[in-house]
Amino acid sequence: MPEYEIGIYNSEVRECVAEGRRHANLTDDWAEIHYSDIEAADPAEARSKIQRRYPEDRGFVIDSVEKKIF
Repeated sequence: MPEYEIGIYNSEVRECVAEGRRHANLTDDWAEIHYSDIEAADPAEARSKIQRRYPEDRGFVIDSVEKKIF
């Protein structure tokens, strides 16, 4: 099964950092893009899998979905 690299950040944390505040539950580094590797059949499945782990309704934003080439 192919592997995808997902870039994700948290928009709530970005807003807090921009305003000089701290998010109640997440560290400031979530204002920057974090990368996770996901095995999936296609980019849509990779996106779906990462959204279960990092839901949109909690401020997470998928920045990129790239198929890894070995």
